[in-house]
Amino acid sequence: MSDPRTTRIQPSGLTPAVVRATTVEGVTVIATESLSKRYPRVTALDRLSVDITPGVTGLVGANGAGKSTLIKILLGLSPATEGSARVLGLDVATQGAEIRERVGYMPEHDCLPPDVSATEFVVHMARMSGLPPAAARERTADTLRHVGLYEERYRPMGGYSTGMKQRVKLAQALVHDPHLVLLDEPTNGLDPVGRDEMLALIRRVHTDFGISVLVTSHLLGELERTCDHVVVIDGGRLLRSSSTEEFTQATGSLAVEVTDTDACPDGTSALLAALAGAGLETRPAGRAADGSPASGRVLLVDIADESTYDIVRDAVAGLGLGLVRMEQRRHRIAEVFRDDDGEHPADGGQPAVPAPARGADWRKASGTDSGTHSEQQQNGGTVDAA
Repeated sequence: MSDPRTTRIQPSGLTPAVVRATTVEGVTVIATESLSKRYPRVTALDRLSVDITPGVTGLVGANGAGKSTLIKILLGLSPATEGSARVLGLDVATQGAEIRERVGYMPEHDCLPPDVSATEFVVHMARMSGLPPAAARERTADTLRHVGLYEERYRPMGGYSTGMKQRVKLAQALVHDPHLVLLDEPTNGLDPVGRDEMLALIRRVHTDFGISVLVTSHLLGELERTCDHVVVIDGGRLLRSSSTEEFTQATGSLAVEVTDTDACPDGTSALLAALAGAGLETRPAGRAADGSPASGRVLLVDIADESTYDIVRDAVAGLGLGLVRMEQRRHRIAEVFRDDDGEHPADGGQPAVPAPARGADWRKASGTDSGTHSEQQQNGGTVDAA
């Protein structure tokens, strides 16, 4: 296999996935075993054991959960207090330089010199990664084209928007053709359109070019839409590690929303009473701070059998209401952080989600529920204590 530092990047931007896949197939991209990092007054990581396979993996946790500490250890920039970690099969304790040759890193904070162009900066980063001058210039042009900055590549970065600066940081993480990229809060400061564009770029990094991605974010909805797998940590401990599909599997409830009419100005309450009268377990989505049911426009209806759909439909029609939506509710990643987001599963109160990964301490993070489930869904979900 040729040295990735001298392999020519294709005109489309990066090495095609069919080539890249041969470098990571069957390999655990990241593996930690009882990994701990302790400072005099705080434990940043506490016996963290997790395996991450090729794909797009989300790393989620509140501020101070240990995400940045973990990234520093994985890059070989900070020693662990105890335990071990391997990245692409390399030991972080003894092979940090080799890891950094094969891994790209996009930092969270602004680190771009304002009086330098994107081309100059990315070429410089490519040269620092060991690329010869001609290859560094060629790859820089290709990578900036890939992230959508080709036309603006010679402008000083001080005049760039936040979204453009984030794309430059992504480009410098990709320019040396890594096997893995670590992206720290890549959508910070972006508007909704910019976030969607950045998430699409991140997804393409893996689907089009076969580069594995570890991305941190506190916006849980982003991870649900983008990642194949999600790792949740809190207080330096593993809460859960599962595929996104397992995190977001269907529940035993329908989410029902209706519109009011002149004849029925409070359609939600009327429908709640009608469904309860028909023998269906029904409640408002979301709960008040004291744990009592909160009023809201979305109702959660336990699915008894297939006839539940017909009963709800007939009740809505009988009241003369407009049906906005009736869909089977799915679990959300945010539920790992909250005692109750408005859902009472029909199986006796335990969420219908898989068991924690090995070594996981699946405990609830302390914090308060800020808003109904429907509000959290609109906001994408967040684990920051705002």
